[in-house]
Amino acid sequence: MSRKMKKAFISSIKFYQKYISPNKPPCCKYIPSCSQYAVEAIEKYGAVKGGAMATWRIMRCNPFSKGGYDPVK
Repeated sequence: MSRKMKKAFISSIKFYQKYISPNKPPCCKYIPSCSQYAVEAIEKYGAVKGGAMATWRIMRCNPFSKGGYDPVK
């Protein structure tokens, strides 16, 4: 089940990266972008922990954050 969830999450993020993100102005303050961070976190830690890490990253991406280099650890 976890493998299916992992694949579903990554597929939906890749869909976003390919079809939705190019139509929006670049606004991510972090490197790698939040969506790429999510893919890397889910690939490395699985759907549950990686998804939680991605959610936390997206919550930190706000007008008051400094941004910068923030890789998946």
